[in-house]
Amino acid sequence: MIKLKFLYALSIILFTFNANAAFDIKARTAILQDFLSGEILYEKDADKSIYPASMTKIMTALIAFELIRNGDLDLDDKFIVSENAWRLSSAGYSSMFIMVGDEVSVENLLKGIIVASGNDACVALAEGIAGTEEEFAILMTAKAKEIGMENTNFANSSGINNTENVSTVRDIMIMSNYLIKEYPDDYKYFSEKEFTWDRTGGDPITQGNRNPLLYKNFGVDGIKTGYLAIERYSLASSVYRKGRRLIAVGSGFDSKKDRSMESAKLLTWGLTNFDLIEIGKSNEPIESVDVWLGKKDTVGVYVKTDIYKIIPKARKKFLKVSLNYTGPIQAPIKKDDILGKLKITYKGKLLEEYDLLAFEDVKKLNVFSRLVKSINFLIWGDV
Repeated sequence: MIKLKFLYALSIILFTFNANAAFDIKARTAILQDFLSGEILYEKDADKSIYPASMTKIMTALIAFELIRNGDLDLDDKFIVSENAWRLSSAGYSSMFIMVGDEVSVENLLKGIIVASGNDACVALAEGIAGTEEEFAILMTAKAKEIGMENTNFANSSGINNTENVSTVRDIMIMSNYLIKEYPDDYKYFSEKEFTWDRTGGDPITQGNRNPLLYKNFGVDGIKTGYLAIERYSLASSVYRKGRRLIAVGSGFDSKKDRSMESAKLLTWGLTNFDLIEIGKSNEPIESVDVWLGKKDTVGVYVKTDIYKIIPKARKKFLKVSLNYTGPIQAPIKKDDILGKLKITYKGKLLEEYDLLAFEDVKKLNVFSRLVKSINFLIWGDV
């Protein structure tokens, strides 16, 4: 049997352009992530402990979304408001303005939490799901650890003052990313600009979403504000524009104005100073490679995951993507056989590599056909 080996490499050179080298925002701690690639574009003391304030409510909603998906909770289910929950609405905190004894649907409570930032709605939902807010906070922390929030502990469902309710902007980013990725339909609640609650004993009350970036016309569609006197102003936000999504989290803004302007500045900087490069989509052939003595002359190769890379426009550098394999690949080939490696380098440095997998089966030619093909190769060099 004749064996022929050669190294095949497909290289794609991607050039980028200039952008600002120095950048900062007026926040105590902040982070910016590209959603598709997962790459961090900017960070400032991103692992410094913070009091997450009402950004805590993202996890409160996430727990409910998970229960709904699993069939353990329904948007139409109703919970009876306790005095404990009502007390928050009468204590000057941001509220949905529910009353003791009200029967409120899960969907209305979620809107009260996400849009109106109601602390009373958080407690009502927490008690309805777990019996007590303390038990619900245990569920929240367990979920946080499960999704990689390594420096977070939730002590309540709303984020009101509690020295044990702590997180980091990196962890809030991880939580926001997870919610958007895993619950895209439910995430739409975070883009709603107002919520009207037909309250007991009074006229319906309409409250606007507290996220100031929803009212600016540049693609922001979530996610949650926060404020505590000790922490000052905070915001987790996400923008979607022209196929790109960025997630920003900042805490320790000095004012509402700074929270709005500096968060918008961070998102805009990420959109205008970086290029997103799609290298490969999961379960789609990237390229075809030659096959030796198979019923097909080529076979597609693919990777198991979507691959995106972010390239800063600030540097005139290039990204190199190579498909490396020894071939032609000899048949038979089974789908998902590892045929080589996809390697990504930046400025000559290896960034990542992935297994190149066969996209389909390729059967071996019968004995006669293999003989003919081998003779042709010996005479003509034709594989």
